[in-house]
Amino acid sequence: MNKIVNYIKESYQELTDRVTWPTMTELQNFTTIVLVSLAIITLVVLAMDKLSEFGIIDLYYNNI
Repeated sequence: MNKIVNYIKESYQELTDRVTWPTMTELQNFTTIVLVSLAIITLVVLAMDKLSEFGIIDLYYNNI
């Protein structure tokens, strides 16, 4: 039981003293970067899906 309590104390100390947490401005910037990246990747996947839907799949079914 002592090992568990010691582990929790050390974990708490590390999270409060040693970890460098981002500031609110940094957090907002990182969130914006992630959302913009997600939107771009979504549009690329959507474009690839639509191109394959209209091109490759139609060619495949027309040849059968």
